[in-house]
Amino acid sequence: MIIASNFKTNHTRKSTREFVEQVEAFVNESNSTVEARIYPTSTALDKFVTDKSIKVGAQNFYPTQNGSFTGEVGFEQLQEFDVDSVLIGHSERRHVLKESSELIVNKYNFAKDQGVEIVYCVGEPKEVREAGLDAVMSYVWEQFDGIDLNYDRLVVAYEPVWAIGTGLTASNDDIKEVLKRLRDKINKPLLYGGSVKVDNVGDILDIENCDGVLVGTASWKAEAFIQMIKAAQNIK
Repeated sequence: MIIASNFKTNHTRKSTREFVEQVEAFVNESNSTVEARIYPTSTALDKFVTDKSIKVGAQNFYPTQNGSFTGEVGFEQLQEFDVDSVLIGHSERRHVLKESSELIVNKYNFAKDQGVEIVYCVGEPKEVREAGLDAVMSYVWEQFDGIDLNYDRLVVAYEPVWAIGTGLTASNDDIKEVLKRLRDKINKPLLYGGSVKVDNVGDILDIENCDGVLVGTASWKAEAFIQMIKAAQNIK
């Protein structure tokens, strides 16, 4: 089970370290076997000595080791901090920051060549959801064009765009149906993301084929993130 927190543009270097240390303390005290993932801003990346079940990863990078790409972060900078997990394809990168499918595929292939864990995000906007499940899956499968589904360190996060940061959550039946169709073709961990909260995380984690969650706003306090880890521990 994977519980992941995407800090987006939140937290500082100081508060990120405090967050990681609180999660580390809980994991050590509880002997938790839940896989925790924390994705801070690039300015808060550092070398964190953590339990092996905790990874501090990168929200973004440019597909290069280094070079002349003003304002970007290459893998040389990530490797300095032993980053071993990256997010790729998040809807805010696709829709707000206008990352093209070509760039996303290039990032995926570059990260794959580095051998790091990739949490690859897919999801549909509201108008596609309203067109029905077949339309949703057609839209989602297009986001896998050029993506190697056999990469051994791939994790897929299904995040309906209309449910991210809106307070709206896909129904459990909607999540179940999409995850089932993804599972038919993808034998990798499947996460759900989209207005996940402490109050609903247990029910979501109990859905068939759900291997964890990728959480935004509701995970930015260590206490809440720890409660989500506890919920995951209780899933049989």
